[in-house]
Amino acid sequence: MPDPAPAQQNPDSSPKLYFSNCELFNPCTCSWDRTSFTVCEGRIRTLGETRGFHEDEENLRGARVIPGLIDAHVHVESSLLCPTEFGRLVLLHGVTTVVADPHEIANVLGVSGIRYMLDEEKNTPLDIFFMLPSCVPASSEDLGGAIIGADDLALLLPHERVLGLGEVMDIEAVLDGDPGMMKKLRLTRLVDGHAPQLRGEALDLYLGAGIDSDHECTDQNEAREKLEKGMFIMIREGSTARNLQELIPLATACSLPRLSFATDDRHASTLARDGSIDDCVRRALQEGIELEVALRMATLSPCDRFMLRDRGILAPGKIADFCVLAKDNAFQVVRTYKEGLEVTRLPFQEPNVVRHTFHTVVPTEKELELVPTGKARVIEIQKGQILTREKIMDVEGGLLPDPVRDILTLLVCSRYRPGANGVGMVHGFGLREGALASSVAHDAHNVVAVGADTHSLQKAVRAVSSHNGGMAVVSAEETWFLPLECAGLMSSSPYEQVCRKLDLLEEQAHRMGAFDRAFMYLSFLTLTVVPELRLTERGLYNAVTQRRVPLFIS
Repeated sequence: MPDPAPAQQNPDSSPKLYFSNCELFNPCTCSWDRTSFTVCEGRIRTLGETRGFHEDEENLRGARVIPGLIDAHVHVESSLLCPTEFGRLVLLHGVTTVVADPHEIANVLGVSGIRYMLDEEKNTPLDIFFMLPSCVPASSEDLGGAIIGADDLALLLPHERVLGLGEVMDIEAVLDGDPGMMKKLRLTRLVDGHAPQLRGEALDLYLGAGIDSDHECTDQNEAREKLEKGMFIMIREGSTARNLQELIPLATACSLPRLSFATDDRHASTLARDGSIDDCVRRALQEGIELEVALRMATLSPCDRFMLRDRGILAPGKIADFCVLAKDNAFQVVRTYKEGLEVTRLPFQEPNVVRHTFHTVVPTEKELELVPTGKARVIEIQKGQILTREKIMDVEGGLLPDPVRDILTLLVCSRYRPGANGVGMVHGFGLREGALASSVAHDAHNVVAVGADTHSLQKAVRAVSSHNGGMAVVSAEETWFLPLECAGLMSSSPYEQVCRKLDLLEEQAHRMGAFDRAFMYLSFLTLTVVPELRLTERGLYNAVTQRRVPLFIS
């Protein structure tokens, strides 16, 4: 995408803003400079002291100033907020630009879902750039609401907010030279990757197809190999996938241009409580990384990756997006400025909403029975990861689910095809009673539910499907519910209200035995492009062998 042309400035007539007396961070040199700067028509005009100004001046009183923070990879839908509310929230944390992949809503509504996100982006001061979803569906095993081909993507590429092709998750299609995938990869030179645990020759072939970034690294050796082979690495710290502590030691003076931060999937409550990229910076500092190194990764490095030449540094001609930091804190954003104007607490504005009708059929008690006795394949959750393991456990038919042994029934019900329901088991969730259900289930976004008894499972699924999307916690006495009326993925309510309801759901789930961030973990148990064992509406699926497997071992 060509860089936007600098705004035409007439020094004699254009209004100018003067910000004096600050410590300005320069990510090119990782240094701090005592200086002042002027802003004209939303861009930096001059650096240094300027005399003779008769217009607005703001004395920053020696405060530290940094360029606006940039999220290199995020799914806005995963916040559970529409784009306007997402912007209203993350701007408060100093994030002024994000690079989003709208493949969540694309898997539900296809191209119309992408166009919805492009249209809604116009209603927030936050700059949202998009990488077009490359894999809708995510893999051949997924049956979602849409199929998007190269011809569909070609029509969207000219949009001014589109940068390139989003994370390529269907690794086998790349390695096999699938014609449809190859046609997509030829559309643009900027292609994001999604290659968990891919190493050696397979990684070489993946890179040879033109894919040059990854946000799925979970250990240093994997990330180091990818760095050595020229990939841009986005160190992810989401609500569930938390890889920063493991990967941040890779940040050196030489690797900085190839490293950036990404939140990928963060619920609104996590954003409101912990922050966004500002939280990544703080966590990097806790791991012993110098502030200047972390700030380079949070500002200029993602601009290098996405060729965003008009931001990432406060220099003449660049967009005047910046943050003022607290004086008495290691790292805390206290004020955010977008194009030179302070972003205070923006008022809520009612977003447009696209709805999706669910065709889910709640399974009967008999369909939920797990009768056989013997060895069974159970999905084992890995805390702090979206990776799972296949755990072979001895189970006794008629006594399932078995919350005493933490063997719970996992259920996936199609929202698109009536009666398509898959049943499995999960270990590590901790639920002692009741059930949880959600219409956020990566990436097809069917209804996923986990329960300690079949009646609660049915009740939770019914609550979600009857409202055409949402999250439900069901106990013997009560049901708690968060509506997600926008495509069954996002709420149209203010983020404060969404956070309160989500916190209540998590609190009730925790009271019933579930671990923290239970809904985020639940949403990834259906993701067929991340190892190891997953459940779809068609049954258990091994993402390593890429085959469906029976629940019970003969």
